[in-house]
Amino acid sequence: MTDKGRGDRPADRWAELVDAIARSRDKRAFAELFAYFAPRLKAQLMKRGLAASQAEDLAQEAMIAVWRKALQFRAQDGGVATWIFAIARNLRIDALRREARRGGVPASDAEAQFALDDAPSADARMEEAQSEEQVRRAMRSLPEPQLRVVELSFFEERAHPEIARLLNIPLGTVKSRLRLAMNRLRELLGPNR
Repeated sequence: MTDKGRGDRPADRWAELVDAIARSRDKRAFAELFAYFAPRLKAQLMKRGLAASQAEDLAQEAMIAVWRKALQFRAQDGGVATWIFAIARNLRIDALRREARRGGVPASDAEAQFALDDAPSADARMEEAQSEEQVRRAMRSLPEPQLRVVELSFFEERAHPEIARLLNIPLGTVKSRLRLAMNRLRELLGPNR
């Protein structure tokens, strides 16, 4: 799978869109990613044996995860397409596991083995835990007004106008605090986060 978009859109364009989603919950950027990747995810999932409706559900779930996890995308770990297809693959594996627990149709031996191989290594889990702790530490260093805007925007997924109303501050102040917070977090976490 190449990481190119329509026509001559390079992988950098997809990374820019994910960055726009991460920074400002840009719905147009998400719509562009969705329009390109959702049908491809569905087709890939159908090739793996899912019915069209199941494949569509999982493709949509994967794209919702892209929206929610945009801050977690790390370009140095691979391209946007690779990341999005990995999300879909992991959701497919989770669905197989749920189905097996409910006593549904058992997963084929090949898929069961694939699912077992997908478990993160101890090193990867430890690195992820260390990374999460770094993010927590960096967030604790933010001034309370900036931290509150970050929490409302990214963890509660509230729109900027809604945050402005909740905190009784101008919309420009919400955006300014969020920008300052993201700059501070980038500074503390380094350019690769």
